[in-house]
Formats: sequence, C-alpha cells, structure tokens
Amino acid sequence: MISGNSALYQPKSGKLTVQYKPDQETKLVENPPRFTWMAARLEDDQYILQISSSREFKDQDTLTYSPIPYNFFTPDEVLAPGTYYWRYALLGDSHASSSTLATDWSETREFQVLPDLPETPLPARADRYAHVKTEHPRLWLNRERLNTYQQQVQEDPQSAGWDEFYEKSVKPWIDRPLIAEPAPYPDNKRVAVLWRKMYMDSQEVLYAIRHLSVAGVVLKQEDLIQRAVEWLVHAASWDTEGTTSRDYNDEVAFRIAGALAWGYDWLYEYLSDDQKDLVRKSLFRRTEQVAFHVIERSKIHHVPYDSHAVRSLSSVLVPCCIALLGEEPKAQEWLDYTVEYYSTLYSPWGGEDGGWAEGPMYWTTGMAYLIDALNLLKNYTGINIYSRPFFDKTGDFPLYVFPPHTARASFGDMSNLGEPPSLKTGVNIRQFAGITGNPYYQWYYEQLKEKDTDADSKFYNYGWWDFRFDELIYRSDYPQVQAEAPKDAAPLKWFRDVGWVAMHSRMDDPEEHVFLLTKSSSYGSLSHSHGDQNAFILHAYGEPLAIQSGYYGAFGSTLHRNWRRHTLSKNALLIDGKGQYADNDKVKNMEAYGKVVTAEDRGAYLYTRLDATEAYRSEVPYLKRYEREIYFIGGSYAVIVDQVDLEQSGRVDWLFHTLHEMKLKNQAFRVEGTKADMDVQFVYCSSGELELSQSNAFANVDPAELEGLDIHWNLKATTRSASAHRIVSVLVPMKKSEPKYVSHFMDDQDHGIHLYFTLDGQTQQVQVPKVY
Repeated sequence: MISGNSALYQPKSGKLTVQYKPDQETKLVENPPRFTWMAARLEDDQYILQISSSREFKDQDTLTYSPIPYNFFTPDEVLAPGTYYWRYALLGDSHASSSTLATDWSETREFQVLPDLPETPLPARADRYAHVKTEHPRLWLNRERLNTYQQQVQEDPQSAGWDEFYEKSVKPWIDRPLIAEPAPYPDNKRVAVLWRKMYMDSQEVLYAIRHLSVAGVVLKQEDLIQRAVEWLVHAASWDTEGTTSRDYNDEVAFRIAGALAWGYDWLYEYLSDDQKDLVRKSLFRRTEQVAFHVIERSKIHHVPYDSHAVRSLSSVLVPCCIALLGEEPKAQEWLDYTVEYYSTLYSPWGGEDGGWAEGPMYWTTGMAYLIDALNLLKNYTGINIYSRPFFDKTGDFPLYVFPPHTARASFGDMSNLGEPPSLKTGVNIRQFAGITGNPYYQWYYEQLKEKDTDADSKFYNYGWWDFRFDELIYRSDYPQVQAEAPKDAAPLKWFRDVGWVAMHSRMDDPEEHVFLLTKSSSYGSLSHSHGDQNAFILHAYGEPLAIQSGYYGAFGSTLHRNWRRHTLSKNALLIDGKGQYADNDKVKNMEAYGKVVTAEDRGAYLYTRLDATEAYRSEVPYLKRYEREIYFIGGSYAVIVDQVDLEQSGRVDWLFHTLHEMKLKNQAFRVEGTKADMDVQFVYCSSGELELSQSNAFANVDPAELEGLDIHWNLKATTRSASAHRIVSVLVPMKKSEPKYVSHFMDDQDHGIHLYFTLDGQTQQVQVPKVY
C-alpha cells in the first residue's frame, strides 16, 4: 500500500452535520458498527477505511475496505466482541489504484463491541445484486411470485384483498379522462392551494398507472393493460424540466417518478420499443433530478436533516432505480447510495429507542414511504433493513405518543387538523406488528381501522397513499398478528433519542385513559419540530384538555409561521414575553434545544425533569436556568414545578391552551369539556400571586386562514418581576360524572418548600427549593 504524504483535512463536526462515529463514548447497538466522518473534500472524495484489533493496525489484525465513495460505511461482516480501532484516509483520484493513498491517515478512534448485539452487516457493493433477476416485474412481485399470486387471486380474491382493490382502486381509472399536465403557478410563484392541487393530480396519475398496470398483469386482462399503457405514455410525455420537475414542485416530481417506475416495470413486456424509450428517458431524467439534489445539493450524508430529501430516497430512488437496474449504469450507483444510507445513517430523526423528532405525523409520512421502499428492496434484493434495532422499536413511538383514541395530543406539525391519528399511522404500525409480532401494534391498527371509516376522503390520505394497495402488499408479504390491548404496557416511556416522555394510565381503555406527554429535545425546533421544549399536553377520559393550539394547514402559512411553530402556542413559559427560537435558521433551530435530565417510574408516581435553558438562549440571553419537573401521581393528576433563574429581573408567563373558554377564579381556572373537565390551581409562586387572563386570538395570523376552523382559547398566568421564579401548579382531570378534588397544604419551615397533595386518602410530597 502506497502512503500519501499530504495532511488529511479533518473538519470539526457541527450541530447539523454527521459526527465522527464510533468512538469510546459510543454505545453500539448493532454489529458491525456504522462508521461516519466529516467529508475531507467537497467532491471526488473516495476513501479507504481500516478496522483493527491492534492500535498499531498490524496486517494480521486489520480489515481494510476501499474504495468507499462517501463519508459513511457499513461493513459486510460482523466483528467479534472486543476493543477495536479505526481510521480512514483519502484515496487518489478515481483513475488511480484503490490502494494509493492521497493523504495521511486520520485520527485513530477506539470503540467497543459487546457480545450479543443484533448482527446487521450489509453486503458489499461488488456482489450486492449478483443474484437478482433481470426480468420484469421487479417491484413487489417477481415473475415467479407473480405466477403464484395470479393463482391466489383467481382462487380467493377476497382473502387477498383483491376485490376491494379492484372495485375502488382500479375501476375509477378505466374510464377517467387523462389528467392534464399541471399548469405553472401564476408568475411562477407558489400558491398553497395550487401546490396541493398539483400534487393531488399527480397522485391520481400514480394511482391510475400503478393500479391499472398491476390489475391488468395479474388478471391478464388486455383492455386494462392497454389503458395503463395509455396513462403511462401520457405522463411520460410531460416536460421533465417543467411544472412536474423536482425543482418546481418536489411533491409532484416524487409522485410522477414513482408512477413511471411502476408503469415501466409492470408494463415492460407490453410496451413498444418507442414507448419503452420514451418512458425510460423520462424516468431516468426524473430520477436523476432527485438523485442530484439529494447527493450533490442537499448532501444528506453531510447534513442529514432534510425531511423531503430523505423521504425522496424511499419514494423515488428505490422504485426508480430498481426498475432501471441493469439498463442505466447510474441507477446502480444511486441505489447503492440509498441502500448504504438506510444501513448507516438512517434515521436522522431518531435512534435505538425508535423515536422520531419531527413528531408522529411526520413519522407517519416518512415511515409510509420507507416501508414501501424497504419492502421493495427486501423482495427484490434480499437486503433486510428491518433487521436494524431502530425498526424493532419504532412502532412504540406512535403507540405511546400518539394513542389511537386521542386528538390534539402530540407535538410537531400535524396536517390532520386536530383529528385523531390517521388510519395510515395504523397501517404503518401494523407493518411493524408483522415484522416483530408485537400484539400491541396490531391492536393500535385495529382501533384506527374501526374508527377511521372515512379515511379515503381526507386530503392528507387520498393525496398520499391508497389503503387498498397497502392491503395487497401486506397480505401477500406478512402474517396476520393477533391483537392484544396494551394493559401491561409500561406507564412511562422515555424516548431518549428524541427527548420525549409519555406518561399513561389505562392506555387500553379510552374512557379511563389519562395521558400526559412532554418533551425536551436535542433537535430543538429543527424541520417540523417547534419551539416547545419543556411543553406538555394532557388528554384524559376521551378528551383533549391541554393542547398545542392552532392548525397546520400549510408549511409557511402565517398560522404555521407566526403561531403554531412558536412557544406562545404551547403549554410552556414565556420570559419577558419571549419564547424559544423557532424561525428559519437551521443552526439556531438546533441550538434551541432541550434535554430530559431524567424520567422514572417511582411507584406512587411517574416523574421527569427537563431542562430547556438553551432553547431560550437566543431570545433570552440573560436566562441562567429553566427546568420543569412533572409528577404524574397515581395515574390521576399532575403536579408541575417550574424553576427559572435570571441574571436580571424579569416576568414569566405560564401558558396554557385548550379547546374551551375557561373559568378563571383567583389563582385557579377550570376547563369544561364535553366528556371531561380539569381543575388547574397555582399552589405556589415565589414572586407572589399570578395575574391570570385568557384570550381566543391568534396573534399575527391572516384571518382568512382561520375560516371554518374552531377557535382555541389560551391562558396566560403572569408573575411579578423577579430574578428567580418558582411556580407550582396542580392539574386535576376528571370525568364529567365523577368529581375529583386534590387537597394540598404547604410546610416551609426549613430551606425548602414542602407541598403535600392528597387524593382519596393518598398523600404525596413535592419539594421545591426556596428563592432567597
């Protein structure tokens, strides 16, 4: 091996970039480890990587991998338990030998491999696709499985889900006029209504092509096949550089690319040479647009937090590259990049606990496309990304933070306008029931299947996915799992990877369920997250009582930009009228972070302590500390302790949001719902009595965006000016038919405040340090 003589550039990682991993602080959760580092140069950066059991990298103890085209890598073999070291260097240009080093070696990093880790190697590029078959179709079914499936549909169409699919997802497109290519925006300036219409139209084109193609081939029905060809050729004739290009409207581009992939793959034998050429060229160009943006512009292997770019791997690169594999050399390069990203860097929004920092609605969207992609990869290449630990746990995220019978009871951008979880969330979690056998996941799905009976009519479903097609795939690929209500689910779930804590009592029974959710996340207000560190939400006895207010109609609307993203719409604090940074600077978004210090089940109560000091730093530079403690006592009521320390005197606004006008009295207020009520009382405030007021206004929001939407109410409890604040509140939810009262008293004879709360003869002490 020839050594280079130039220094290797090793830039420091930033908050938004990939990190140098693994190292001595890294807790490995799978074997082999995933290796990431900062790119050494902007382009043509091919690497060599070595892993060794000896610090000196002796030949007999060392594994060497090259060339590696990007700054991330998953080995194709597991490592024996023990201590290891790794390093990398830049190789010479692409025409040089793969053993020619262009630089010195990097810093050496150490890591530990523990026994009994899940084994998740990734086949090497050289033989990754050596066994795949080149005939079509390749998406979902190969020719052999297609023959079996055709027989299954013929013998028992109902059990395959075919009858409903054909009736509702195929027949509408047989006689439907071809959809026109979308017209440009007026003056080429995006308009939300037209943006949505464009992606809805393109989704219908996807439905028409994919469903007619699959139905025609499965049924061997010539008229369906020819109608599918007509739709396919029509869409392939659209201008790839026009209104359906990635740069003009990426949501439209994703859908049209996917439509062409399914049509090209399933109709391959029925297309003329000219038609094949037309479709292949359009499909390749559309795939190229997305690949260029993801790899060269967005560079999600450098900065992984681009929600649309990451999703486009699933919605575009997987199906399109599989369809083009062996026909366009670039397709294999792009597919390799995608497979390696899934195996190494995925998911940028969570970790081993299965969390998703953007919230459950964007878990739903991201996971929906990912599931489609991973199923296609698994069926065609045999590569099973589901074996990674993240996928064993990620079904827990919606189960605990987005229960099936709750509404307005989670964080992040929520396109369902305050309705209960979407059926698609249930369809996703059912997939993980099939993978893991978890009966709680199947229960979740069945709860939503029973309740969300008009899911197809909602734009956030119809414009994104087709449940009948989901059903075909699932029934053919995965077993039916027996549902079980989560009676024994842990009452406290801490998603350490994203900083969310869910506290539950009686999750299995909607009429008895009390649910408190809080968060303080290292992701801050990045992407579809908000300025809501240390905020909470409370849903009890079938009703949302403490909510995050407002609606998410469109990203960037005034309701979203000026209200929904900001702390003033949360059950959180303002300091001198200011909240956490939640505007559009990604660096500041990530810097506006919080952390969960601890979350514990202490038997008589559930407890968490959260620190949002840094989240306020940009807007309140004189903040020294802000911590919130939450005691969820007896599964029945909550005590919240807020501690704020400032370098100068300031006022604190304690905020609360609900669906109903509240009844205010002295240092307390009452929420009166339809099924449940809640009493909230401020039992201690170190600066004296709080001033309570309420409003139903959405500040700085265009009134037109609120037309037809229910108005929410928000309460503000304001302290006097002081340099330190201690605020203790007790929240007591109750059924309409079952009044509840929590009595309390205070003892402050020593250096602390001792508060005692009693319900039905059970007393709990909460301690608060005094302010001097």
